Amino acid sequence: MDWKIFFATFGGIFFAELADKTQLVGIGMSAKSGRPVLVWFGSVAAYMVVTAISVFIGAAFSNYLKPEIVRYAGASLFVIIGLLMFFGKM
Repeated sequence: MDWKIFFATFGGIFFAELADKTQLVGIGMSAKSGRPVLVWFGSVAAYMVVTAISVFIGAAFSNYLKPEIVRYAGASLFVIIGLLMFFGKM
């Protein structure tokens, strides 16, 4: 196993997801339901599916897209969505 890739991925995902809307949903669902273990299992299952989809898409397009293009496209989408939210269009 390549631990460098593992820890780079773990660190990137961990810090990117820290205090985002997904965690707010988990907090809300846990508080409302009073069943934190079930909320945790549901959250982990959903994140596994989303991650599997993104990894498979990344693997499928790896021969066609350079990482720089994905990075710039992702950053551009975040800026556009942020501006739309800021101006109340979304």
